[in-house]
Amino acid sequence: MKRTISVMLGKGSISHNSRKFKAANVDSERTSQNITYYNEPIKDVYHKLFDEALDRYNAKQKRADRRIDNYYEKIRTGKQEKLFYEVILQIGNNENMSAISGEGQLAAKVLNAYMEDFQKRNPNLYIFSAHLHMDEATPHLHIDFVPFTTGSKRGLDTRVSLKKALADQGFAGGARGETEWNQWVHSEKEQLSQAMEHHGIEWEQLGTHDEHLSVMNYKKEERAKEIKQLANDISAIQKKKLNIKSVQQIDVKNVPLSTKVMLSREDFVRLSTAAKKYIAQEKNEGTLKKLLKAAERTIAELKSKVMALTQELNKYRSIREQLDVGTLKQKNKDLLQNNDFYKSIIMQHGLGHLLRKNKDVVNKDDTIN
Repeated sequence: MKRTISVMLGKGSISHNSRKFKAANVDSERTSQNITYYNEPIKDVYHKLFDEALDRYNAKQKRADRRIDNYYEKIRTGKQEKLFYEVILQIGNNENMSAISGEGQLAAKVLNAYMEDFQKRNPNLYIFSAHLHMDEATPHLHIDFVPFTTGSKRGLDTRVSLKKALADQGFAGGARGETEWNQWVHSEKEQLSQAMEHHGIEWEQLGTHDEHLSVMNYKKEERAKEIKQLANDISAIQKKKLNIKSVQQIDVKNVPLSTKVMLSREDFVRLSTAAKKYIAQEKNEGTLKKLLKAAERTIAELKSKVMALTQELNKYRSIREQLDVGTLKQKNKDLLQNNDFYKSIIMQHGLGHLLRKNKDVVNKDDTIN
């Protein structure tokens, strides 16, 4: 049995990973099969890792404006480092490793074995959230971690740094493309392949460009599912719209010798309830529209990456004799058609202005160089 290995850089949706929020692609009946390895509040992790170093740093500062009150907030609002990183690991795909099949159960055993030594193998990547998901199409791991380095001469002596954390673990950057991150990912794939071998699965290694394209397609499909879920949520709220006519029919009477008006107790209760419902509906719709806007931006980003990677693959046609360009183009066409389908859903719910506003928006590339 041969299976591919996918290592993806995730968005880090902790509420989704821990199932506080369930997207449309989650089968709730299988959620009990998920495994939680770590689930620690990230702010607690920052206190644990950096408070002592922060105290040492602040004690050395003679100027008050150089002191750091909250290291978590400094990283969160800064641009040099991310609060945390997430990797998603998967064996095969939903066709040959479906979560509801025997192969899927085998994949879960392999991923579980791989996860056992992950923290020991990566001492500079502090894991605070890790979950094995069995309630989606294919078994996969979400691992969220805070990368840190010690003995730093700049800033806090213990501070957040992915580049330094990986370097401390022996992954020194080399020639172009041989970054610390790429070296680390390859090493983790080797570790996962060893766990696969113990269960009779051989690692089927695809070319780098093919694999990246597969990752982009996967992420695009996931975002499309989220958009569909958001569209359904907005539709449900719109169906519960306030009955304005019932409010307009409230009988208002003037108070004699006064500018005030009076209502019957029943009408007053009805008007008060209507006002509260209106405010709640406005808040809910505002939140959903923001989420929808963010999902649309991600779709635009992934669409751009898929197209760019497709063009790059064509340059290597002579090297990759086994590349089926026709199939690749068809898959890309299918993705574009799916994208148009979800856009049509958005238009049906009167949110076309969001699409027009975000037509040319492409988020910053989330890969690490």
